[in-house]
Amino acid sequence: MSAMLGCRRRLSRLSAWAIIFAATLGATPTRADTLVVNIDQAQVLKLPERVATIVIGNPLIADATLQSGGVLVITGKSYGATNLLALDRSGSIVMDRTVQVLSASSNEMIVVYKGIDRETYSCAPNCEHRITLGDSQGYFAGALGQSGARIGQAQTPTNR
Repeated sequence: MSAMLGCRRRLSRLSAWAIIFAATLGATPTRADTLVVNIDQAQVLKLPERVATIVIGNPLIADATLQSGGVLVITGKSYGATNLLALDRSGSIVMDRTVQVLSASSNEMIVVYKGIDRETYSCAPNCEHRITLGDSQGYFAGALGQSGARIGQAQTPTNR
């Protein structure tokens, strides 16, 4: 009789573990509602039908551009997290997602520390200045100024 009781206990423990295991396999991960975007990069998201309005909680962290066919392009602008809401014509929420903007992990990016000052370089194949949030103010402003001057020169018509 005691052997039968021990067998039932083991069977009930095994059943309990099987139920817990099955529940965790079937559970939707919380990360499913989070869209991860690298800073200075974009992700494409297909929107549900009926979307009329897109709202980004903090446009300093991420930007969204609606394309034809219900395609949304989300660009990471600064580190952090914000939310993305898609509303239908009546103002009802059709989609609510978290947008997490992370730093791009790249083997081609080098970070140089000079005391407390930080400089970032993109090395593919030669190392060049890379404008990255968190770099020291002088380095960031200098690289941004050079980039702006170059763009200005490219947009200036030349006389031939």
